[in-house]
Amino acid sequence: MAAYLDLGSWDLACALNNAEHHTELNGVERLIVRRGQKFTINLNLRSGGYEPGKHSLTLTAETGPQPSEESCTKAVFCVSDDADKTKWSATASSPSSGTLALAISAAPDAPIGRYSLTLDQFGYRVSLGEFLLLFNPWCPRDSVYLADEEELKEYVLSQDGIIFRGTYKYPIGSAWEFGQYEAGILDACLRILEVSPKCLQNPGEDCSARSNPVYVTRVISAMVNSNGDYGVLTGKWKEPFEDGMSPMSWRGSVGIMQQWHQSGCRAVRYGQCWVFAAVSCTVARALGIPCRVITNYLSAHDTNQNLVIERYIDEKGQPVNRTKDSIWNYHCWVESWMTRPDLSAGYDGWQASDSTPQEKSQDVYCCGPVPLKAIKEGQLNMKYDAPFVFAEVNADVKTFMKKPNGATEEVISAAFVGQRISTKSVGSDQREDITHLYKYREGSEEERETFKKAEHLNKLQQDKDVGLDLKIKVSPSMMKGCDFDVFAVAKNNTATDKKCRLIFASRAVSYSGILGDDCGYKDLLNVELPPGGERSVPLRLNYSKYCDSLTEDNLIRLVALLQDRGTGDTILTVRNIILENPEIKIRVLGEPKVNRKLAAEITVKNPLPIPLNGCCFKVDGANLTGGKTITERLPSTVEAGQEAKVKVYFTPTHWGLRKLVVDFDSDKLCHVQGYRNVIIGK
Repeated sequence: MAAYLDLGSWDLACALNNAEHHTELNGVERLIVRRGQKFTINLNLRSGGYEPGKHSLTLTAETGPQPSEESCTKAVFCVSDDADKTKWSATASSPSSGTLALAISAAPDAPIGRYSLTLDQFGYRVSLGEFLLLFNPWCPRDSVYLADEEELKEYVLSQDGIIFRGTYKYPIGSAWEFGQYEAGILDACLRILEVSPKCLQNPGEDCSARSNPVYVTRVISAMVNSNGDYGVLTGKWKEPFEDGMSPMSWRGSVGIMQQWHQSGCRAVRYGQCWVFAAVSCTVARALGIPCRVITNYLSAHDTNQNLVIERYIDEKGQPVNRTKDSIWNYHCWVESWMTRPDLSAGYDGWQASDSTPQEKSQDVYCCGPVPLKAIKEGQLNMKYDAPFVFAEVNADVKTFMKKPNGATEEVISAAFVGQRISTKSVGSDQREDITHLYKYREGSEEERETFKKAEHLNKLQQDKDVGLDLKIKVSPSMMKGCDFDVFAVAKNNTATDKKCRLIFASRAVSYSGILGDDCGYKDLLNVELPPGGERSVPLRLNYSKYCDSLTEDNLIRLVALLQDRGTGDTILTVRNIILENPEIKIRVLGEPKVNRKLAAEITVKNPLPIPLNGCCFKVDGANLTGGKTITERLPSTVEAGQEAKVKVYFTPTHWGLRKLVVDFDSDKLCHVQGYRNVIIGK
């Protein structure tokens, strides 16, 4: 005769389990666990006790709308004496009279998602409830396993970080709140998987495929941008942004994810590359995939896949639109850590993927994941989208001048792409240069071999040397609101006199290369350079001239064109400069402790020669501001040279290192960013 346990109630022990699975920051109201690691459920018995030889207990864990054992979305397993770490298993113990503790482990390759758990005693079934299952980078058998504890803190647990922008000569780190453990964010991330076209078309197959971080990463890449689906963000690269938010206005992912989820999955307006990358990082970390945001300075966008960026200019050095190829001042994407069993050995580790909608991959706007090693070695047949990423960091640049008669001739230019590839350092806000992970040192034998593998024959050709040199030099610091000089420096390295024409121009530009208005221009028809001679030509950039031309990026493109009037040879040099915003000063008042109300005094000085109106401070911080933005507006005008000052109040909810992120806006000075690290005590 079958023996039944007399079950009274059961406890999912959410607080204990979540803490052991590094998910307690998601809250302890429900069970959130990671695959390949045991969690404990306590069964309270009305009478009697569990006897292994007498009682037979079977558990069923199911996920998705069509669970089946064949698709690995349903697991049926018995309570046994020994745990099996390679598959779903459970063991039982009796820590006290009247209590039965079930230690359950999900398979280390189980699909992630929402699960139901059922206990079966000879056909008598009891639902024990639901739980969420995530990837487990702490588990050696999980394909996202990351051994280094400090890297786990940085790439999985950290809710804020630094995203690098500016220029390759002057990288600027901006704080970002990823907020993957803020209330509601995990549900929003799971919702992204549930409304993806792959899930809507074949939910059973999609849920089964969620066991694979390669698949999940590709879905994230496609779904963070919105192009005819339920994607999170709509991209827009030029003003106006009145029907949404300027991409520069976002300080974190939380507001974006909340808005998308609460609106019934309507795309949020607007994003640009760093916003797409940051939201992708939030989703990956929330689901348990180690992830970091990458910035590639002078990033190439090769539209015809010939690994060459072709640029056309007129006789005054101004661009002529002849192709869709472009070089962005910087471009951001993410790297995710995982094994690649779908590839040959040696391609595990960091994988690049990109949610910014640029080119389609398998008829969808997504990119990656592709192993960094494949990019470095020129293995362009490697999944996924290796040629596109390779071109971003390694494309050749060819510049052609279009003559009035329609003819074109190549211009000598020292243009290059893929510089100072950067990410936040582990455990600090410093920039880590990871260019070496993507490419070999310029000019090395390994680099030559890589180009041969990639059939990148253009890179193997030597540039023509005409004996003239042209550089652009700038001041160490260029503050928005000031007047300053930039310099074109021409040098004659030959033994003969040179008579040249020098054109030096400046225009406002967006980070993605969209040119704005003129900021200053100079055309010298007779520049004489004796043998070995050098001449420095200044160009004055006045605030009164550039103030209304600047985009939100604060970027100005400098173009110098040197034409040898004797030989007809032409040299082009291009450099982007960024105008610095004033520093935001943040002073925290009081001793920072969990659940203790704190104040922060925030000030910024008006650097412009004109008054500021409509001044507004916005403050965010993971586990500091309750997942909401604190907004403080100034009722009065801030005169030139005066300080705008506010005091804001917030209450930390968790201990540890946190970032208080501040954004200042006004009518004439926008998107000034600052942050302060705050160590919250227990």
